[in-house]
Amino acid sequence: MPTGTLDSLHIVMFPWLAFGHMHPFLELAKSLATRGHRITFISTPRNIQRLPSIPSHLSSLITFVPLMLPHVEPLPENAESTSDISQGLVPYLERAFDGLSTPFSAFLKSACSDRKTKPDWIIMDVHHHWLPKIAQDFCVSCALFYVIPASSLVFFGPHSPQVGTLRTTIADFTLPPSWIPFPSNFTFRPHEARWIAMGTQENESGISIAQRKHLTFFGRKFVCVRSCFELESKWLSLLAELFEKDVVPVGLLPPPAEKISTAGESQGGSEAALSTELLHELAFGLERSGVPLLWALRKPAGMIGDAATDILPASFEERIKGSGHVEWGWVPQMRILAHASVGGFLTHCGPSSVIESLQLGHPLIMLPLIIDQGLVARVLEERGVGVGVPRDAETGDLTKKGLRGLFVLSWWKKRQN
Repeated sequence: MPTGTLDSLHIVMFPWLAFGHMHPFLELAKSLATRGHRITFISTPRNIQRLPSIPSHLSSLITFVPLMLPHVEPLPENAESTSDISQGLVPYLERAFDGLSTPFSAFLKSACSDRKTKPDWIIMDVHHHWLPKIAQDFCVSCALFYVIPASSLVFFGPHSPQVGTLRTTIADFTLPPSWIPFPSNFTFRPHEARWIAMGTQENESGISIAQRKHLTFFGRKFVCVRSCFELESKWLSLLAELFEKDVVPVGLLPPPAEKISTAGESQGGSEAALSTELLHELAFGLERSGVPLLWALRKPAGMIGDAATDILPASFEERIKGSGHVEWGWVPQMRILAHASVGGFLTHCGPSSVIESLQLGHPLIMLPLIIDQGLVARVLEERGVGVGVPRDAETGDLTKKGLRGLFVLSWWKKRQN
């Protein structure tokens, strides 16, 4: 394995403060380190502590560098990732994240002071609108790594310097894009599009999510995508045409099941959260299905102790005893999905969860909540590997009868195989 040679690159990797981003960045870091490249992985102290340990044979090639996250009101103390806060506080986390520009600049200045430690590349995320200018000042090249599928990137379309001149309304995002040349039901439902439309508007961080994405995109020689030709061949080809630059699929980057830690809630989790109303509707559907179930629920941000159980219908956990169990907090998802008794997986369609389930052959029951999860659900349903939970297109309300049918059907199909 080449280390410290002309064949070895020094690559800085800097993901956004969400575990759905940090984990694939870390898997890519391990993949690059396996090829002999030296990796400097940057995040905040608490996030680094919560990441899985590095395999011993790669530990000499991957160095973690913690940057102190500035505190921004009204973020809770020690909140360093989206899993630590409610969805409404994410813009304040973005503002705190922007405060990392100064310590990152100091890190890069120090690293570039010696030819042996100067980075060859920085692989950044879509939130780092301030990073390209810093990298340019020190003559370091940048690449952009998208953790969402190529199909979702195609839907969001070509980048324009005039952000906001293309699509900004809910209705805009419920129509199939004109640049998709083949038949597809690829679009958001109105209740899903609200979240996307909000992303085109400036938020409390002082900049919109759309603007962040555009500023990180321009000037990049190529982009990396968490995808593969076997799964998204037509989407990757179309994406390269839209972006007018090289698109490099780096694979799906699933974590190895046998390496998943059981260190408890320290592993973080998704930022997707169900409202109390949706939780109640889902609980009634699960109960009426009568199928054996394990329901892993993260305690809502700000709730401690038994207070979190109040968000479920009264006596729900008592009524499902014997056939079901609710586990509050983090669970080792891969270990559970790998169990032979699992007949189906109810998922919010986060890319990592989908990849983990598909590699184990489980049918997906899909309940998309935020970001591009609705688009992921459309693609998977089109390919016949999942079925969506029936919801009102405008409000997103669930139907208990439809839910019961989905759970029973999924469980029955798995039993037949």
